[in-house]
Amino acid sequence: MAEKEVLLSLDGLKQLEQELLYLRTVKRMEVAERIKQAREYGDISENSEYEDAKNEQAFIEGRILVLEKMLRNARVIDEPVGQQEVVVLGSTVVLRDLEYGDEHTYTIVGTTEADPAHNRISNESPVGRAIMGQRVGTVVAVDAPDGVFKYEIVAIK
Repeated sequence: MAEKEVLLSLDGLKQLEQELLYLRTVKRMEVAERIKQAREYGDISENSEYEDAKNEQAFIEGRILVLEKMLRNARVIDEPVGQQEVVVLGSTVVLRDLEYGDEHTYTIVGTTEADPAHNRISNESPVGRAIMGQRVGTVVAVDAPDGVFKYEIVAIK
């Protein structure tokens, strides 16, 4: 079974590489030192410091494996340049909510970099899927858990 491709911006790729380097070099050493100190306390069967450090070690090693897999399957998307005719990965899109008239600006990114709090939505999210490949002036219906929302694409930057 083929592994899923991970779409990243150049910045997203750099962030994952930095996190991986930090976990491998700094965090591994810190946790190893905590485990060593906890062992010095004696009986590890009832040693909460030892247990906590071992749990953190397992989490770090798991995260390292996840990051390595993501980087192995990464494809860097080119940042769109100039005015675009259709919404693509990396586009910044202005949408107007047809029910309330509010405008929202989103940048379309891969799932790894999605951060709705900072207006970065995944191309696989309901809104992302609805607007991918669409043009300015198009009205899209987004099927969300709260119902169906209609948005007009006002601009693609």
